[in-house]
Amino acid sequence: MTSTTLPGARSAAGGGRPGPLRRTLRDTIAPKVRQVADAAVTPLSIDDVLDHFHPLRGGSELRGRVVQVTPETPRSATVLIKPGRGWHGHVPGQFVRLGVDVDGVRLWRSYSLTHGPRPDGLISITVKMVPGGAVSTHLVRRVKPGTLVHLAPAEGDFVLPQPMPRKLLLVTAGSGITPVIGMLRNLFHKAEAPDVDIVLIHSALARAEVIFGREIRGYAEAGLLRLVELHTDTRGRLDVDELDQLVPDLAERPTYACGPVGLLDSLEEHHAARGLELFVERFRPVLLAEPGEGGTVTFAATGTDVEVAGDTAILDAAEDAGVLMPSGCRMGICMSCVLPLKEGTVRDLRNGELTHAVPGETHPDGVMVQTCITSAAGPCTFSH
Repeated sequence: MTSTTLPGARSAAGGGRPGPLRRTLRDTIAPKVRQVADAAVTPLSIDDVLDHFHPLRGGSELRGRVVQVTPETPRSATVLIKPGRGWHGHVPGQFVRLGVDVDGVRLWRSYSLTHGPRPDGLISITVKMVPGGAVSTHLVRRVKPGTLVHLAPAEGDFVLPQPMPRKLLLVTAGSGITPVIGMLRNLFHKAEAPDVDIVLIHSALARAEVIFGREIRGYAEAGLLRLVELHTDTRGRLDVDELDQLVPDLAERPTYACGPVGLLDSLEEHHAARGLELFVERFRPVLLAEPGEGGTVTFAATGTDVEVAGDTAILDAAEDAGVLMPSGCRMGICMSCVLPLKEGTVRDLRNGELTHAVPGETHPDGVMVQTCITSAAGPCTFSH
């Protein structure tokens, strides 16, 4: 996920910091105690044993436990998660990278958080199934309460400003409602909701496919916002040129938008031409480069060859071919998908820039490449 913007102390008596002698004893003894504990449970580590009994204890990996799965539409569900001690909170509109084990393979995806901070400390994501999506299908159809998941800290800057503007326009489509619902819930569930004039334009395939449909209609009926709900099965997609008619005071409202690439591209062009303020959250990177030639990617560790089309990310093609790949945001941000290119040429799908690896000329360990936003430009080899 990525966001873009257009012009817009304890006292000593209370047990404060330990003194020098106490710190020295702690720093000296603690490592020795750990060595003894690790030796006692070898070949495991003491962390492995502790994780077995208390997986959310806040060790080296941040985890969470699924508490509840609630269907939202026939193809989407909200997953409520209790995060471990290492979770440091989030701001409504941000997203979390979540790792799940599917058929013995750990896969990572990014999902918007759909609540503000909750009194019970739980977090929630809402997942819409995508065709062929291993993780989305697993979360919507198969995951059960009690399942452990892996988490990364909240990320993203698609958040509302402080102080709040007097007027606000929210434009969403499909699952693009997910970061926005977190903003709305946080605003309206406060003891004193801010005095903001909000217009929400939301598009979905049909009424039954509107995620959080009952909730956002309830907000409109309560006078908390003005809702323009569009169903593409009966009236087609939103044309951004309709905005002036739908929102006559458009120029007075900063716009926050999330949805399919076509909608966001059109909004960026529309607002830039008029000098309007726009904040965009994308679930996929912006691919500006023309498709290249593609090529055969060889993964040296297994000897696996994968044919990669010029408009396809190496990560996507490899996963489709059954290769176990590291991944995270799939947006070219988090660097979780980086692998060493040992030989050959790859192409950045965002800008067409070529990266070369020549044995004997480049670094012996290879050139590090983000496989989620890179395609093959001829035959190439990764040491993976």
